[in-house]
Amino acid sequence: MDKLLVLIQCKDEVGLVANITRILARHQLNIIAMREFVDEEEQRFFARISCNASNTDLAQLSSELSDTLPANALVSVVPKAQKRIAVLVTKEFHCLSDILIRNYFKTLGAEVKCVIGNYEKLRELSEKLDVPFHYVSHQDLSKSDFEKAIISKLDQYELDYIVLAKFMRIISPKFVAKYKHKIINIHHSFLPAFIGASPYQQAFKRGVKIIGATAHFVTDDLDEGPIINQQTIHVNHTYDAKQMAIAGREIEKSVLSKALELVFDDRVFVVGNKTVVFE
Repeated sequence: MDKLLVLIQCKDEVGLVANITRILARHQLNIIAMREFVDEEEQRFFARISCNASNTDLAQLSSELSDTLPANALVSVVPKAQKRIAVLVTKEFHCLSDILIRNYFKTLGAEVKCVIGNYEKLRELSEKLDVPFHYVSHQDLSKSDFEKAIISKLDQYELDYIVLAKFMRIISPKFVAKYKHKIINIHHSFLPAFIGASPYQQAFKRGVKIIGATAHFVTDDLDEGPIINQQTIHVNHTYDAKQMAIAGREIEKSVLSKALELVFDDRVFVVGNKTVVFE
C-alpha cells in the first residue's frame, strides 16, 4: 500500500498531538508510525507521521492541519516518493562511485538524473553506470558564468536535491539561495574543526587523535551549514596526512550515504542552523 508523509514544524502548545491525530482520523488515514520532538528551549514542536495513503485531498488535509496548528506552522503533506538528484563532482571518485552503485541497484532511495563535473575525469564512471555526465569547465569562465552554465544543466531536470560529492569549488550565495536547503555537501572533517581546504593536512599538523567527516546542508557560510550526519575514527601519531586522507575516504562515504538516506526519507527538519533528525 502507498504511504503518505505528514511533516509538521510549529510552536509547541498543549493538545497538538490530539488535534493532529483527530484530523488524520477524519480523513480515514491510518497512522503507521509517528515520531515527535519538542525543543523545550525554543518551544518548537516537530512531527513526522507516516500513514497509509487513501483518496484524501492532500491540499484540503494540509489546509485543515494549518488552520488547527499555531500560527506560521510549517506543514507538508506528501506521498512517499523517490527523490530526484544531481551530483556535482571534481576529480575524487569514492563518494560518487558509492552513490552510483547504489543508484544502479536501486538502493539509494533516489534517482540520479545526472552528474556534473568541472573535469572530465569521472565521465567514464558515470556513463558506465548509465547516468548522463555533463562537463562544465571552471577554467575558461568567470565564477558567475561557471555557475550559470551549471544551472542551465540542472534546469534540464526536475530535481529535489543537489549533492556535492567532493565538488571542490566554493559556490556563491546566489547559487545557494536558488537551491535553499537543497544542496548537501560532504566535508572531510569533523566540523567545526578544520574548515575549508586541506583539512587532513590541518589535522596532521595539529596532531589530532580522531578524524571525521560531516554531511551538511550548504549555506553562505563556508562549511557551517546545518549538520545532517557526522562520524569519527581514531588515528595516532603514526599517521601522516596522506594516510589520514586514505582512512578518511571510507568515513566520508559512510557519512554521506547515511545523510542521504535520512534526507531522502524525509527524516531531516532544518531549523535555523541546526537540524532535527528522526533516525
